[in-house]
Amino acid sequence: MHNTTASDIDQTCWQERYHASDIYTLRCKILDRPGMLGQLISAIGQTQAHVGSIHTVGIESQSKIRDIQVFCCDRAHLDRLLAVLANISAVEVLQVKDDVLEIHHRGAINIVSRVPITNLTDLRMLYTPGVASVCQRIIADPASVRELTGIGDRVAIVTNGTAVLGLGNIGVMASLPVMEGKAAIFSEFAKISALPILIDKKNPDEIVEAVCSIAQSFGAIQLEDIAAPACFEIEEKLRARLDIPVFHDDQHGTATVALAALINGLKRCSRNIEECRAIIVGAGAAGYAITTILLKLGIKDIVVYDSSGPLYRGRETRMNAYKRKLAEMTNKTMITGDLLEGFRGRDIFIGVAQPKMVSQEMIRAMAEGPVVFPLSNPIGEITVEEAYEAGAAVVADGRVINNALAYPGLFRGALDVQAGDITTEMQLAAAHQLASMAGNGMLLPDILDRQVHSEVARAVSQAWLKTIDRSAI
Repeated sequence: MHNTTASDIDQTCWQERYHASDIYTLRCKILDRPGMLGQLISAIGQTQAHVGSIHTVGIESQSKIRDIQVFCCDRAHLDRLLAVLANISAVEVLQVKDDVLEIHHRGAINIVSRVPITNLTDLRMLYTPGVASVCQRIIADPASVRELTGIGDRVAIVTNGTAVLGLGNIGVMASLPVMEGKAAIFSEFAKISALPILIDKKNPDEIVEAVCSIAQSFGAIQLEDIAAPACFEIEEKLRARLDIPVFHDDQHGTATVALAALINGLKRCSRNIEECRAIIVGAGAAGYAITTILLKLGIKDIVVYDSSGPLYRGRETRMNAYKRKLAEMTNKTMITGDLLEGFRGRDIFIGVAQPKMVSQEMIRAMAEGPVVFPLSNPIGEITVEEAYEAGAAVVADGRVINNALAYPGLFRGALDVQAGDITTEMQLAAAHQLASMAGNGMLLPDILDRQVHSEVARAVSQAWLKTIDRSAI
């Protein structure tokens, strides 16, 4: 029997356990009589909401005032709950606080001085007149800018808000909380100062020009939540023009973490990766990158499906240059049938497409005991429970296979060695490092473990230095 410890509770993500994205705190005035609190909790349970922490915040002559945390699927779920509570005469809901909105109040990040200013001498050294000597040093030795400024610890998070999480094309302003969240992760796990850069343009060339015009302020560029196929063109053109890393996280971050989980998943199934057959559902940014890195790792038989069916050489419907590349590299047996046909006999399924589009029949059609990764967020192509019921041996969804396990260490490692790029070899190094640090029975290590991100950075740095050594021969 496992005894629950305080550490276990600290590591529990209640949102994941309850499949509830919204958290609210209800301040309730409850008649101070036996059974009244129980009646309230029972009513919450009747609506399929989950109860979190409960705190007494006030006592009146006939009542107690308590803050009760509840986990809901969405705002409509909360409204149903409040309607039920309104019918309990012994309970009055005084206030509803949205805990998620509260934590984002005034933004998730802040820019602060690394050097405290406690007197005029500090001020004069940081700014005029003392700073002039620093400027002159950089004029004389341009390479010293990395030592004398924060460029080596600074990343631009660039988006146009056209493909945000599970929300789609919501625009740059609505995407800003996501970018601030990524910046907070950079700061916490990699000591990187990341700044959201919102570019309200859809034309790839306009985005490229905007990024190039500010690139000298940063040590690297992270592209984020830009819809395919524009994201491919933007990344390619920026990589060609800039001498700093340009990395589209929706592509390569997803691919890196998925690969790490797959390495351990296949070990659990005692499968040789080079003998596996895979199906990728989704031919956008993540699907393209996952397919490419799996081919690099040695999987020879991959079929990729988009909303129009399998990609294959000669297909003309809803194709673009990047889908044509995938079609040339995959589907060697020229499968042209429906999605069920694509699943038949496959060892691996990775979904980066749409919620609830994969059936248990499809999982049953795969090879015995397959690895199933339905990664679409916030709801996967099939639920973890349904996939296991259908015979999958290993299942993980987008809540487990999270980009944030990869990109802090990838950027930290690249910045530490002043890399000019984040290469496939660096991604493979990160994936193998993540796989090696997973605990017993786990596909991936703890995302909150700072040492994990540090070790990923070290592996990435070493991979770049090996590349440099080889090129010097």
